[in-house]
Amino acid sequence: MRIEADVTRGNAITIIVDGEALPAFAGETVATAMLAAGRQVFRADTGGKPRGLYCNMGTCSECLVTIVASGRRVRACLTEAVDGMEIATRG
Repeated sequence: MRIEADVTRGNAITIIVDGEALPAFAGETVATAMLAAGRQVFRADTGGKPRGLYCNMGTCSECLVTIVASGRRVRACLTEAVDGMEIATRG
């Protein structure tokens, strides 16, 4: 759940995660938008088990997601959400 009271946010934007449009705000990270939308699984480990946000500061790599346009794997906790950005959590 996002904190709503007494907070100044960037413009409302939309990111696409696994084909689902998620609301976000300019300046937020991909991880923030995903968590606010109730998405707690960011990837699966080599055994297929779900993995989510752990350290939220970029050292653990548990939040790796793929930017569809480039195919790059990035840490969701360090990657700024951009309007229209497409993210895949599988692969």
